[in-house]
Amino acid sequence: MANRISLNPTSYHGAGAIQEVVNEIKAHGFKKAFVASDPDLIKFGVTAKVTDLLDEAGIPYGVYSDIKPNPTIENVKNGVEAFKTSGADCIVAIGGGSSMDTSKAIGIIITNPEFADVRSLEGVAPTKNPCVPIIAVPTTAGTAAEVTINYVITDVEKERKFVCVDTNDMPIVAVVDPEMMSSMPKGLTAATGMDALTHAIEGYTTKAAWEMTDMFHLEAIRLISKNLRDAVENKKEGREGMALGQYIAGMGFSNVGLGIDHAMAHTLSAHYDTPHGVACAMFLPISMEFNREYTGERLREVARAMGVEGVDNMSQDEYRDAAIAAVKKLSEDVGIPKTLDKIKEEDLDQLATDALNDACYPGNPREATKEQVIDMFRMLMA
Repeated sequence: MANRISLNPTSYHGAGAIQEVVNEIKAHGFKKAFVASDPDLIKFGVTAKVTDLLDEAGIPYGVYSDIKPNPTIENVKNGVEAFKTSGADCIVAIGGGSSMDTSKAIGIIITNPEFADVRSLEGVAPTKNPCVPIIAVPTTAGTAAEVTINYVITDVEKERKFVCVDTNDMPIVAVVDPEMMSSMPKGLTAATGMDALTHAIEGYTTKAAWEMTDMFHLEAIRLISKNLRDAVENKKEGREGMALGQYIAGMGFSNVGLGIDHAMAHTLSAHYDTPHGVACAMFLPISMEFNREYTGERLREVARAMGVEGVDNMSQDEYRDAAIAAVKKLSEDVGIPKTLDKIKEEDLDQLATDALNDACYPGNPREATKEQVIDMFRMLMA
């Protein structure tokens, strides 16, 4: 079976990279931009770092900000209507995964109107046309949505998230500028960073992992483990390392999938509006423990990439323990909580059912029963 790799046609990295947004709009001959960004980024002047450049260049644009942290079907529908009336011919997505996921869904529906029912995009939808061209400018170091073929939408009515996987949604340009991430508060920096680490570890241990994605994931684990603590303290080198590490993780997992951690995290966010990165981080050591006997020698390399010394002299149980311990220590150091008091015993059966139906679950190296998933949810109960 052939292994497929899908990546951005173009990406820019480094401080000041946002200057390239104007250059790319001009190079492609776009006439007007549809700027998608969430209300807080607009309020605190982060979006303006890009729109000021558009103003200076005389590039017309409209702003769409009806975007929630866990974007909903309604956010997408409203965005589609806003795009239709905007006269824009490209999307500039500024923000974390929420802005980019909303932009991807809007862009796909505009060019594939037969999928106007947002729920019809779940899974691998047979869209035929590339979405509206997207220039993605991340403001968090975590989701890597700027380089993935995935997006996640919340179905509020059914209290669930659904994952969409579509090579037609790939942004044509990613602009990864660590200076756009400097305004992130500590908690968000920690949560999105642990999301990126989860991408890398799950991607490295998923069923579809292979040599090229292994290369991406191990380097991502190394960069994230080295830089996340400093990024939380808003140190320049930490921000730069995380900007690169999360992107590299996206280069990998987007092409091989994830596992049960993300399946459970999506479910937690859908039911309780838990921040995605926090949910991923809380489940990471739990899911690693669940999968440990199905990971061969891979947790040795995870431990090594996280800076654990002497792994070559450890037994298999020892290096597996060391990898999990390193994840727990990093999570603790950056302030991730260990429990969630919103989880109730009467919710566990539905939570487990939803997790097992999530699009990320099939990539997990170990099959899980509903009872085992319930037990993992129960581990987070206060």
